[in-house]
This record gives sequence, C-alpha cells and structure tokens, in this order.
Amino acid sequence: MCGIIGYTGKKEAKPVLIEGLKRLEYRGYDSAGIAVQGNGNGIVCHKSLGKIADLQNKINGIKINGTCGIAHTRWATHGKPAETNAHPHHDSKKSVYLVHNGIIENYRILKKELNKQGCEFYSETDSEILAHLIAKLFNGNLTEAVRQAVERVEGTFALAVIHRELPDQIVVARRGSPLILGVGENEYLAASDAEALIRHTNEVIHLRDNEIAALNPDNFSIITTGAKKISRSSEIIEIKQRKAELNGYPYFTLKEIYEQPDAVTNAMRGRLDVGEGMPKLGGLENVLPDLIKSKHLILTACGTSFYAALIGKYIFEELTECDVQVELASEFCYRKLRFSPDTFLLALSQSGETADTKAAMQEAKRKGARLIGMVNVVESSMTQMTEAGIFNYAGPEIGVASTKIFTSQLTILALLALLIGRHQKLSLMNGVKSLKAMRELPKQVESILAGSQRIEAIAKKYFRFKNWLYIGRKYNYPIALEGALKLKEISYIHAEGYPAGEMKHGPIALINPKMPTVAIVPQDDMRDKMISNIMEIKSRQGPVIAIITERDEEIKTLADDYIEIPFTLDFLNPILTVIPCQLLAYYCALFLNRDIDKPRNLAKSVTVE
Repeated sequence: MCGIIGYTGKKEAKPVLIEGLKRLEYRGYDSAGIAVQGNGNGIVCHKSLGKIADLQNKINGIKINGTCGIAHTRWATHGKPAETNAHPHHDSKKSVYLVHNGIIENYRILKKELNKQGCEFYSETDSEILAHLIAKLFNGNLTEAVRQAVERVEGTFALAVIHRELPDQIVVARRGSPLILGVGENEYLAASDAEALIRHTNEVIHLRDNEIAALNPDNFSIITTGAKKISRSSEIIEIKQRKAELNGYPYFTLKEIYEQPDAVTNAMRGRLDVGEGMPKLGGLENVLPDLIKSKHLILTACGTSFYAALIGKYIFEELTECDVQVELASEFCYRKLRFSPDTFLLALSQSGETADTKAAMQEAKRKGARLIGMVNVVESSMTQMTEAGIFNYAGPEIGVASTKIFTSQLTILALLALLIGRHQKLSLMNGVKSLKAMRELPKQVESILAGSQRIEAIAKKYFRFKNWLYIGRKYNYPIALEGALKLKEISYIHAEGYPAGEMKHGPIALINPKMPTVAIVPQDDMRDKMISNIMEIKSRQGPVIAIITERDEEIKTLADDYIEIPFTLDFLNPILTVIPCQLLAYYCALFLNRDIDKPRNLAKSVTVE
C-alpha cells in the first residue's frame, strides 16, 4: 500500500498522475513511482525513494509523453524501503506494469511456481508476483489475464495494470482495499482515494470487492472475478477538495491540534436539543428504535480510535443500561465471540478504510450483528458496509498521527450515550446538565491551547529523556494510552501508558530520576487514588508532570510540573486532558527535529491487515 492513481484519456498522463500522487501524500509513504504508455515506444517507468518531490526532481527534463499511465506511493509491507521495491512493478519482459495496495498471502507458493517457469525477480515484494503472473496469463485480453490471476490470489488487493500492447487501457481490480473510478469527458481515472480524483471529476463509480474494470478513454466495463458482467451507473460525490494549506502553522499536526475547538463544535453542530437534554443524530434515525432496545453494543477500532472506544465504554456504562464491550479490530476475527440477537457493532475509523476494522465488521455481520459506523470520510468503504452511521465533519486531517479526530470521536460517543441514555433511564435534569457542559467544551479547549507556552517549556525540560510513563484511572486510563502513543508516534521516544492501579504490579520497578511520569489527575472521583500513585512515584525520585484541574493547589505542590485544564463533568474530562498530551508530544518531536506530519514507518490510512 499506500496510494494509487491511474489515468487514460486525451490529456498528457504525467501531470495528472503526479498531481494525483500529491493529493495522496497525506497518507504517509516511503517511495513513489510512475509508469506511462510511451506513445508506441513501450512503457516509460521511473521510481524514487523518498518524497514525491524527489520523484519529480528525478524526472525533470525527461520526456514522458503519453495519455495513459499509473502511479503509486508505497508504504513498505514486503521488502524494505528501496527503489527496487517501489511501485510500479513489471514482469521479466517489461510488458506488464502494475501498482498494488494490499497483501498477497500466498505469494511464496506463487513465486516458487513462477521461478520454475523461468521468471526472474528483482524485488522483495509480494506485488511483483502479480506482474509476472498476469504476463504469463496474457493472451491479448488484459482483463481476462487479470481475472485469472486474482482468482489464484489469497489476500487483499487494489490493482491498476497496464500492458505495452494495449496503449490506452488500464485494468483495475479490487478485493478488500479501496478503489474508485472517476468518469470524465473522454477520460477515466482510478484511485484508492476520491481525493486524487476530485480536481478532474466528481462523477464516480465505486468498485466493489471481487470486481474488475477495464478503462479506455471513451468507455469502461466491469465484470466479477467469476466473469459475470456488471452494469453500474455513476454517482455524483459532494466531497470538497482537501485544503492542504498550513495557514501559518509549521506543521499540519500543530494546525490540527489547534483546530480541535472547531472539530468539537462541528461534532455537536445541529445535534443538541439542550431543553430536552436530548442529542439528535440524524444518521441513526433508521436504526435508533432497535438500538435503544438493544442491550449489547460492541465498539471496535484500531490505534487511536480504539482508545476513543475504550473511553466510550466508560461513558456508556455511566449514562446507559447497555452492556458494552470494546474489541481491538485487529484481534476481532480471531476471537470466539458470541453475540446476542440484538447486538449492534459500532466501528470507528478516521479514514473509513482501515483494513482490520473492515474485517471485524464483516466477521460481526456473519455472526448476526447489525453494523453502524463513525467515520470522517464520507465516501469511504465503511459507509457502504453499514446500515447507519455518524460522520465526524471534522475536516481533513493531514497529519499521520490523529489528533482532532480523536476529540471529535469522544464528543460523538458522549452524544450517542446521552441519546440512548435519555431513551432509557437518564433523567431530563442530567441530560440538560450534560449538554450544557458539552457546549462549553470548545471554549475550554481554546483555553488549554492558549497556555501552550507552558507545555512547550515542560517539553523542553524533558525531551531528552529516553523513557516516559503515562498513568490515569477510569476515563483517563485510555488517555494515558493515547498520550504515550502520541509521544511514540511523532517523537520516537519510548513511552508506556498504564492504568495507575497497576503501578504496584510491575511498572513501579522502572521508576527512577530519568523517567518522567505524566499523571492525568483531573478533579474527578479518581483524584484521591491518583494522588496515592503520585506519592509512590515521588518516593522513588521519579519526576511527575501532572495534568490537573485548574486551581488544584494540593497536586501543584506534589508534582514537579503541572498543566491545568478547566473543570468539566467527569465523563467529558478526556476531551480536555488529551490536549496537553498532544502538545507535549508535538513539542518533544519538534525539539528532536522529527518529521512530525509524516513519522517514519507510519501511514495515515492502514489498508492492509
């Protein structure tokens, strides 16, 4: 994986492909490449390790004429980041070129077979196998060669393939990895993300799993991998172009941290009926009566979204009568889970394309669960898999490490719990009190951001420390996990998040003067127990950075450093306590001169398991 763009039409392909790659750049990648049909002179291919700008510099001054081509940004799965492992890949005779997102699970078997047939391999990737296999199967019909090849493949793929004997044609295929067709005037495009298409067209066709499409400048056709013809109309999407301007910020990550007052506002916009103490979530109207009656809700997600789900469990337990369990999506399919007949599964994903989360949804559906989703990308695969859902409306998140989507998810989870709770046993008084407190959150987030200079100074004091610990209890235990994750993601400092009650069961052995602990201690019903944990750390000479509710003078005297947040209701505290964690990670990464928006080895949208 990570990004695919293909074009066939009347325009020169090279600028369309390069521009498309740039629009996919936010996903994170380690190399890029382009292959263009050379107007009867074969296929011209160039690759580069590093950024798209490096690829552009490499091909500047080189004539790459042609109106049909494919391009790719790669995030390493099989094989280290290297030019030979970059896409597009080709067969031994350089007749077939392809780009691939996904993982071929049976590539060793296929490679062994192809080796016996005389194929010579130049890369460490599983993707190259497909180029050789398609070339072997080609007999004048590229669609049929691709169909036969993918029939033999175990795993996931989004493919775009060209052949030197078919100068205007691209064949694409999909299973488990997103691929969208763009319909223009005498031109067709294909991409792994609508973002790469929208400058050229807003008319799209969603390719579904186990479908193959042949694209020519003036026509297209779709078949299944079982050779059944498919007729599908295009549709108009309303996605707006991603505004990738920094607007004076040095990094998108910092910009998005500062966009969180708006993200929280947008998550609530039009969704509050304070007088009734009742949120309104229009995207759930079709399933709401059954959702209210259901007593079994499963939350599933990966990474930062999983930590949001963990907090959601505490919120639902507080406000509703639901039995809620949280499952890590990457482990979901390997569990022997038993669902009651009225089970709903709520899947959380920023991109709506997270492969593990989609696999968990498919498994849950097989076992009888009903699917709802929470995503930030309207035209994503998950929106097509669910029968109802909630959009974040947080705007584009360019930084690979999620920030504003996390606070948006927490806000919506609180709204959903309040909505269900009010239809169950939650009183009008508590509903009104909760929504009034939620209305204050954007201003409270702004007030924390206004004190960022203090957080920057604390980061400057500690950024050279090699190991950090984050601790919290109840609602803020997952914030400890998320705070540690942010520090790891963008600064590359080793950090661990722990429930504070587990300190005595092992982690306390690590405490020493060179290991700072971030203790998340707002004014809630866990405060006194957290003070005991701070005392344990201080008695072992461990430095403590405390995140506290403003004017908590007692903890100020105990901690080495402190960061204040405004007072709010206990279940809303995580929306505030996470902001200092994000800023600490950002400033540590800044002082360590890290690539903050595109941290090494990470991708924004994880479309492989």
